[in-house]
Amino acid sequence: MEVAELGDANGARTAETLLRVVPIGFCLAALVLMIKNSEKNDFGEVSYSNIGGFKYLVYANGLCAAYSLLSAFFTARPGSSPSVRRRAWTFFFFDQVLTYVILAAGTVGAEILYLAYHGDAKVTWSQACDSFGGVCHKATASVGITFGSVACYAALSLFSSYRLFSTFDPPAASDAGAGGIEVAAFPR
Repeated sequence: MEVAELGDANGARTAETLLRVVPIGFCLAALVLMIKNSEKNDFGEVSYSNIGGFKYLVYANGLCAAYSLLSAFFTARPGSSPSVRRRAWTFFFFDQVLTYVILAAGTVGAEILYLAYHGDAKVTWSQACDSFGGVCHKATASVGITFGSVACYAALSLFSSYRLFSTFDPPAASDAGAGGIEVAAFPR
């Protein structure tokens, strides 16, 4: 391996590690903001824990923060040759899954906020933000921060898929069977 290649590999590892660390801050900020989100007034009391979608947002942010911390730790460490491919596939898989988990959490939170701000006359839901404005403002900030982590996870998904599919060769094709059709063969 030449010095330039080694420098490029270390630079890519540093960039990936930083890209894995940044969502920790977003996820923890959104999580803490939502956990501390409650309001009590003459109309009653409301908290994030009263709304299932907001609880999912908290759980998803906690899960993504933990994964980001763990994956940043393993990305920062150089791996041995046999474990690099396995690590690349593992990161690729979990980056994809957690991107969709955090995207779903942000989307559910945004939908709940839409209903809280605008209501739904067809099912006689009134606007809750007129009565509980503080909860709505904090929830809006939490959902916005969650979408910041969605952007980081989307970039991570692109980065890990590029790294996986540009670094490793595709599986070897087996010999042409009946009919001359080649089929990809995976190592056993």
